[in-house]
Amino acid sequence: MAVKILHPGDKAPAFTAVSSDRNMVSLSDFHGKNVLLLFFPFAFTGVCTKELCMMRDDIARYAGLNAEIIGISVDSPHALKKFKEEQNLPFLLLSDFNKTISASYGCLYEEFHLGLKGVSKRSAFLIDKNGVVKYAEILENAGELPNFVLINQTLESLS
Repeated sequence: MAVKILHPGDKAPAFTAVSSDRNMVSLSDFHGKNVLLLFFPFAFTGVCTKELCMMRDDIARYAGLNAEIIGISVDSPHALKKFKEEQNLPFLLLSDFNKTISASYGCLYEEFHLGLKGVSKRSAFLIDKNGVVKYAEILENAGELPNFVLINQTLESLS
């Protein structure tokens, strides 16, 4: 099956998922806001924790640019709730336990480390107020971080 690669200018795939607070959340809930979707492999791992804590520590920048941060992984809502509490993350974490969102965004490892299948690739998608992808980055190496300099420049250009 061919994987659809998203590019700037594409309409962001719609989704609904369970949050760490066990609420149903849809991308359409954020119409009129910029959304930074951050897919990450697993909660409680070194690079994922570093990335999401960077977002936590820079939350005022994103709020000032009318941007919502949403973290997405294949972890269960229960694991994400504990992770969010322990790291004091002030943004939504969504469970893609069924792997449908990661697949629709083209960022799902067929096989990850240790033979684990169906894990989200570390990825960043900036979606504008009208649901259009303005920035897309999918990393094959889970040890790398997205280019937040380019993400922030793109976000600032939307204001």
